[in-house]
Amino acid sequence: MRRSIPKPIRNKLDLTDRAQTRLVRKRLSLSDAELAAIVERTGNSISAISKEAAKQRATALPKPADVPPAAVIASVTATEQAATDIPVTAPTS
Repeated sequence: MRRSIPKPIRNKLDLTDRAQTRLVRKRLSLSDAELAAIVERTGNSISAISKEAAKQRATALPKPADVPPAAVIASVTATEQAATDIPVTAPTS
């Protein structure tokens, strides 16, 4: 008698399947610990995991850009204001 091989559920993550977890981690750019924490909170639904990962990315603070110190910004705005305050005379011809 021939038995059929059980097909995995396509929208659920099987944490015992290393290939499946590696693929999900790579696709969502998560570490092992982050994926495990998300699965504990939301369950093993792939759609719920991806939504939670997107939510984590949205709430994470972006790394600050190279912003100059406040003194530099103040000096630049002061020179810009001084340049605009110079009166322009009309040429006489």
